[in-house]
Amino acid sequence: MQDYLRKLNRTYPKIVCVKNFGLSVENRNLTSIKIQTIGNYKKPLIFMDAGMHAREWLGPAQALYIINQLVEDPKNSKLIKKVDWLIVPLVNPDGYEYSHTVDRLWRKNRAKGRICDGVDLNRNFNYQWSQPGASSSECSNYFAGVRPFSEPESLALSKLITENANRIKMYISLHAAAKSILYPWGYTTDLPTNGKELHKLAERFSEAVFRVNSTQYKVGSAANVLYIGSGTSRDWVYGYGNVSLSYTIELKGFDGLTLESRFQIPKENISNALTETFEGLKTLHVYVERRYSF
Repeated sequence: MQDYLRKLNRTYPKIVCVKNFGLSVENRNLTSIKIQTIGNYKKPLIFMDAGMHAREWLGPAQALYIINQLVEDPKNSKLIKKVDWLIVPLVNPDGYEYSHTVDRLWRKNRAKGRICDGVDLNRNFNYQWSQPGASSSECSNYFAGVRPFSEPESLALSKLITENANRIKMYISLHAAAKSILYPWGYTTDLPTNGKELHKLAERFSEAVFRVNSTQYKVGSAANVLYIGSGTSRDWVYGYGNVSLSYTIELKGFDGLTLESRFQIPKENISNALTETFEGLKTLHVYVERRYSF
């Protein structure tokens, strides 16, 4: 991933800017790529991250596919003409490596604990932190940490988002494998003030995905469609960052019988998953461009 991002930075200097914005617990670089054309530097920005949960390998793959399509495919040049993109393809590099070498189902980062290791980065954000849907137990997969933003990965990501908050018009966090597009809130089943707008736009995404391979994505607020979860990046970006279009996209998995099989999407299915999601993202881009560009 790092090699590919560096290659893009060298090859496309007019539209690509790759930066390290922090370090992980184990001192791996946290890297972002900004994709923008020369001209209006007040263009709306779509912010996207992936790989917050280590075992959800399809998320980083999806992010890299999106980067590839935006930068290297001339057919998609219209997607970067009036809207800029800031993408973090891997938020949790330590956990990602650990899931490849030690434990395929590892979810958290690799912070050292007294009894068990790791914090769930998507329970560590400072919005309704450590409420229902998160855990105060180190050994839980949903351990929220000892305090909000206790982890270098979530803290660095929050700072990157805050630095660009005045331009971010849409936030997307890529996860797997619940095959759904989710909007706030996660900590309560109550709906946000612009719930109808969020739902209608999410339905457009779902319909666009369906037209490709007949994959059906569920649509709704996270707490109502998936489960209660507090301290998430999506809720923090919406509630603290005032980004009114904030989504989690849960990519498709494998319809197996075990937990592991959900995340072990067969290699031959990966391409279809990436391309259909990209078609859905095009509808989100159109909405941002029409509403915010000038």
